[in-house]
Amino acid sequence: MKICITAQGATLDTTAEDRFGRAPYFIIVESENGSFEAIQNPYADSGGGVGPKAAQILIAHDVKALISGQVGGNAREVLVAAGIAMYTYAAGGSVKDALDQFTNNTLVRS
Repeated sequence: MKICITAQGATLDTTAEDRFGRAPYFIIVESENGSFEAIQNPYADSGGGVGPKAAQILIAHDVKALISGQVGGNAREVLVAAGIAMYTYAAGGSVKDALDQFTNNTLVRS
């Protein structure tokens, strides 16, 4: 299963990002083998409406779960319609920590 964690950088050791649509990077991890891909968010510094556009990136990469802080209403609608589960992770920890909490079932589904 592909899991996306919003991030401030392109590695698993980078700090997880609290914002979805404005996250600088999306780290997409394949849960079955631990491989990952870092995708720079082209909409991070754009004007309004970035959430639904960012959601399309996750859909295009067949993501099944999103770990982030805040997900705006318009982005949430797109993600729900696509069947992507959303989990809340408090900012400050690393992408790896967020992934570990997801794996250990300690994140709250939002």
